[in-house]
Amino acid sequence: MESQSPDSDASVDESLFALLLDLGIPEAAARRDEDEAQGSDVNLLPSRHHKMVFVVNMELSMGTGKVGHAAIGLFQLVHEKPSQRGMINQWDEHGAKKVVLQGVNTDQLLELHALALSLELPTYLVQDAGRTQVPAGSQTVLAIIGEEELVNQVTGQLKLLN
Repeated sequence: MESQSPDSDASVDESLFALLLDLGIPEAAARRDEDEAQGSDVNLLPSRHHKMVFVVNMELSMGTGKVGHAAIGLFQLVHEKPSQRGMINQWDEHGAKKVVLQGVNTDQLLELHALALSLELPTYLVQDAGRTQVPAGSQTVLAIIGEEELVNQVTGQLKLLN
């Protein structure tokens, strides 16, 4: 019979164990027996609060309905990617925080969009069809979702839309 060191557990998948350690889970908790973990009040995974932000292009004269286009576009984009569906669930479970902010102009929206993409945050930039209030191709609203800390790196300096 093969002997095991006291620190090893035959039921531990080492690749999953390494992933848990990378997520900041303490080694003892990562190796914890499943039955013990289910009976514990300790939440093994850190809580990651998410928020959805809409940056409105204030150089354009338009109604607030454009934010709706951004919300639907971002939700559809994230929902189409199985790897990002968990983000929507976490966002929803922690209050579905939504914030609407003022963007100065198109150039600022494009800069924020590029920064969000560089941080691998899901984004949706509305390019208007030009059927109602603004010229076709106008960038009206930028939508971003992600961990609150990362989203704040992109939009934390902007003012709320009143």
